Amino acid sequence: MRAHRETLLLFSLLILSPLLSLSATPPFSCDPSDPSNKNYAFCNTKLPIEQRAQDLVSRLTVYEKIQQLGDIAPAIPRLGVPAYKWWSEALHGVAYGGRGSTDYTGTIKSATSFPQVILTGATFNPQLWYKIGEAIGTEARAIYNSGQLQGLTFWAPNINIYRDPRWGRGQETPGEDPLTTSTYAALFVRGVQGDSYKGNGVSLLKASACCKHFTAYDLERWGNVTRFTFNAVVTAQDLEDTYQPPFKSCVEEGHASGMMCSYNEVNGVPPCGDYNLLTKIARKEWKFYGYITSDCDAVEVMNKYDGYAKTPEDAVAYALKAGMDVNCGFYVQNYSASALQQGKLKEADMDRALRNLFTVRMRLGLFNGNPTQYKKYGSIGPNQVCSQEHQNLAMETALQGIVLLKNTDNLLPLAKPQCSSLAVIGPNADNAELLVGNYHGPPCFNITPLAALQWYIKDTRYVAGCSDAACNTSITISQAVQVASSVDNVILFMGLDQNQEREDLDRYSLLLPGAQQDLITSVANAAKKPVILVLLCGGPVDVSFAKSNPKIGAILWAGYPGQAGGPAIAQILFGEHNPGGKLPLTWYPQDFTRIPMTDMNMRANPATGYPGRTYRFYKGETVFQFGYGLSYSNYSHKFISKTENPNMKTTVNVQVTKIGSNSNYYHVDEIGLDACDKLKFPTTVRVQNHGPMEGRQPVLLFLRWPTETNGRPTKQLIGFNSVHLKAGEAAHVEFAVSPCEHFSRVTEEGKRVIDKGSHLLMVEEEELEVTVMD
Repeated sequence: MRAHRETLLLFSLLILSPLLSLSATPPFSCDPSDPSNKNYAFCNTKLPIEQRAQDLVSRLTVYEKIQQLGDIAPAIPRLGVPAYKWWSEALHGVAYGGRGSTDYTGTIKSATSFPQVILTGATFNPQLWYKIGEAIGTEARAIYNSGQLQGLTFWAPNINIYRDPRWGRGQETPGEDPLTTSTYAALFVRGVQGDSYKGNGVSLLKASACCKHFTAYDLERWGNVTRFTFNAVVTAQDLEDTYQPPFKSCVEEGHASGMMCSYNEVNGVPPCGDYNLLTKIARKEWKFYGYITSDCDAVEVMNKYDGYAKTPEDAVAYALKAGMDVNCGFYVQNYSASALQQGKLKEADMDRALRNLFTVRMRLGLFNGNPTQYKKYGSIGPNQVCSQEHQNLAMETALQGIVLLKNTDNLLPLAKPQCSSLAVIGPNADNAELLVGNYHGPPCFNITPLAALQWYIKDTRYVAGCSDAACNTSITISQAVQVASSVDNVILFMGLDQNQEREDLDRYSLLLPGAQQDLITSVANAAKKPVILVLLCGGPVDVSFAKSNPKIGAILWAGYPGQAGGPAIAQILFGEHNPGGKLPLTWYPQDFTRIPMTDMNMRANPATGYPGRTYRFYKGETVFQFGYGLSYSNYSHKFISKTENPNMKTTVNVQVTKIGSNSNYYHVDEIGLDACDKLKFPTTVRVQNHGPMEGRQPVLLFLRWPTETNGRPTKQLIGFNSVHLKAGEAAHVEFAVSPCEHFSRVTEEGKRVIDKGSHLLMVEEEELEVTVMD
């Protein structure tokens, strides 16, 4: 996971790893057949879990306590407590990576690989996000029950805002918008943990999800700045309305049982050592109920890289006193004893952390006897991994996420009878591993776009054009040109790969790498008809040349579409599925790279020429805008009321009792929760598919203000859903509008206020005025 730490941890890993060998059945505590367990209150399932966790912690020696504070927690044989590994991965499927990672040499050989999260975000389909989390949680529990996993705590989702298009890990997130990311966070977590779609919270967890990286983390390696040394200088305004909302939602709405604090400093303080962030905000304000892990070696980073802590003992003390519970790595295990001896750490600090850790393990049912015999999750077995239902879900997600960016003269969909020969060109056409992005496991199957297209057109001719996405070696443009000139249609598969964007690797350019543009243009000039360009990449690329070139008739963005990506792309190209995905991030021009990646400010600054970031605040030109996406059908959108003529413009007046306001706005925290609830109202949008194909259409509801003064966004997404319509069919999509949540803006001091006067709801080109009045 974190490349830098391998040498740091190798010695300790070699020592401890034999303690955690895999077995045919999962390890557990409190075997009812062992009479000694009757004497342990922590084995009494009738007691509250918090009381059980306290009892267990009270029985531990200081040495035993220290050893439990790392992600590899050794067994405590005298109490019948087995070893546990906290670090497993499940970003878009149960994955390799992490020291509790899946052993795929047993009965279960693979797991469903859903599209990389950025493409899943493009579906704007909340129900789909929940189902993916639900499927991943089920497969995780099945693999654990089969004895092939060494932990049920998964360090996903990644819910940092995709602030800069160069970020190597933006692909792991659902995009740049706070509402989208917040909604995804809550629903994915609910699904993984066994909660309902609406999120009532659960005491017994199917698996544990962990929201990362808390907070304002979105830089890997840019120039001389790395994530270990970067101090993210963030205003109170940006922290409140951009960086924190996904984590707040993950906790309050998703009921996440895990959080991860990040490497970077935020305004000079490492999050893993920030009491205000971990304890005051997460636990006290948001009511977080779970454990907090460091990112791997982040406690060591406080001492070794950024110098925040002068000694290792200081770093350990800062982290545990701040509210961190477990250290990914061995640093806390190695230095807690000396921190205690030096008086920098108290045993009570460790006890607090250990209560949180054992509470989560107990909520996973690991102290209730054999988990495979537990009635709720014990019957989940290998037949539920790579099930047909889950594979269909992976396919449906890829189909819904793929975005049609250009389709001049309805070049797409292709008609098989008019396409007797096909050229497939590009390094990304026949790369199976590319499709699953990063943080993946072995997929149930993996069919490349080339293989899928060969099913459709028998005479399919393939030329890579260059050896990989870098496209700087083995370049065969002349061969590609020759093939392109001899066939009916040409499809190019270009973009990026994990050598261009990934963890610990940010980009410096937004252009296609190497000779890709030359290859595309040469092939387009040689082809008989306008060519089709399919982009496989997580981050945006500046393809302005292709957007404006009439010889490039269609452009598709397919992200990293997972195990079903090849067939999904083919189905869309040949009209078996109508594309409906919408971009979950802004595609910037290459000129944007003049902006330092280290500038965390969201809002534009005309005085310095700083253009701002994301669709909410960016003032420059775009290649493609957030929310953009074409379809093979035409859709219309109208605001309606159940009691009004659909063609009549509707104005909704919202009356707010005057409480502590000045003449221009109301403070949300002074209005109060009850009054805010009373202000909520529904708005309905009529969506119609005018054909010619049935399809699924994401409906995005925005808010804008009459002016952009006082730091207001240009517009702000406040609701979204996805609706499937047959050709000619119409449907009503209802949104619940909360003025306190949706109409509020954030002041420079980080406080939410509602401006009096006009607020404009927007769907596509339609607007509905809502007036906030005294």
